[in-house]
Amino acid sequence: MATLTIWKFHSADGADQAARTLETLAKGRLISVHDAAVVSWPENRKKPKLRQLHSLVGRGALTGAFWGMLVGLLFLAPMVGAAVGAAAGAAGGGLADIGIDDDLIREIRERVTPGTSALFVLTSDAVLDKVKEAFAGPDQPELLFTNLSPAQEQALREVFADD
Repeated sequence: MATLTIWKFHSADGADQAARTLETLAKGRLISVHDAAVVSWPENRKKPKLRQLHSLVGRGALTGAFWGMLVGLLFLAPMVGAAVGAAAGAAGGGLADIGIDDDLIREIRERVTPGTSALFVLTSDAVLDKVKEAFAGPDQPELLFTNLSPAQEQALREVFADD
């Protein structure tokens, strides 16, 4: 079963550093990374930057549309026009099926602010003690969200499936 986790870091480059750690763990077969994206928000920017981590992902990766829509819902929704808002609302309804509801979107929007970053990652088969050890240190990330049931994972893939 794959697990979606969203981690907040207290620096704009924390999620990028964590992505590099994930890459090392994946190469050592200590975790399977199905897909991942980093949102970084430097202090001097008006909005965050999204980067999908193609180098980490294997078969069955979600589309860029998923990450773009999720980040759009999280950080751009208050600024978008009615047409984009309607499309986001339709996708947002699909996200509710996988546990990403309005409350979670609101919470992430409030907590990921300028000067911070976030790592959105879909993983499985983690050797938990080794993963925990790799992320130990003074700048511990904050877990904002976790877990997908198999049905929720399938619903996520269906919402953002390529036509």
